[in-house]
Amino acid sequence: MKKAGKIWGETVQIVANSSLELHRIEIHPGTQCSIHKHRYKWNGFYVEKGSVMIRVWKNDYDLVDETILYEGDYTEVKPGDDHQFVAISKEMAVVFEVYFANFQHDDIDRKSVGGVIAP
Repeated sequence: MKKAGKIWGETVQIVANSSLELHRIEIHPGTQCSIHKHRYKWNGFYVEKGSVMIRVWKNDYDLVDETILYEGDYTEVKPGDDHQFVAISKEMAVVFEVYFANFQHDDIDRKSVGGVIAP
């Protein structure tokens, strides 16, 4: 695991490979990350503790979406959209941040049917 300090808290990289990254981030109350975007990766946020706001600057119209996430909530930001997370709880927020490619979910090609094995 790779740990890194940030001005807003810290991040621990749990896994990283060619199609997925998973980080556990701790965000200090009253802090925010930079406004940034990812050219190719989706960015997902799952809140374990506290609450955060995810701001997304939409490229296809003049608007900033603000989504508030509480414990157990999840949202995604598509590639190319500027975004930022903001800690809004009075306690340390703990968030799992996932970066991923957009897979085809119906890519299974079955060769047989599963079921109970006959005795």
